[in-house]
Amino acid sequence: KLPLESIQVVLEELRKNGNLEWLDKNKTSFLIMWRRPEEWGKLIYQWVSKNGLTNSVFTLYELVSGDDTENEEFHGLDEPMLLRALQALQQEHKAEIITLDDGRGVKFF
Repeated sequence: KLPLESIQVVLEELRKNGNLEWLDKNKTSFLIMWRRPEEWGKLIYQWVSKNGLTNSVFTLYELVSGDDTENEEFHGLDEPMLLRALQALQQEHKAEIITLDDGRGVKFF
């Protein structure tokens, strides 16, 4: 049972570290992330590289629900966090999010 000021300090520290994202302008709703999107992206890209899958295209479903990723930490990752991770990789020019006929996918470089 922390005072409101202490809670705000903790939340601000989480935000500075990239583990919290405010969902509204009034700072009443937030998302706490166990891993930052960049960290998830790094794990995904390590798996892609380790398995020789650069220059391959995957659906988002294949990445987080496919048999090939069953033993990976990112298996089962929710789509909004997956997209954040892939956007981080896209900024590093390691991936490109693409629109497929039946949804979204990603190509790794």
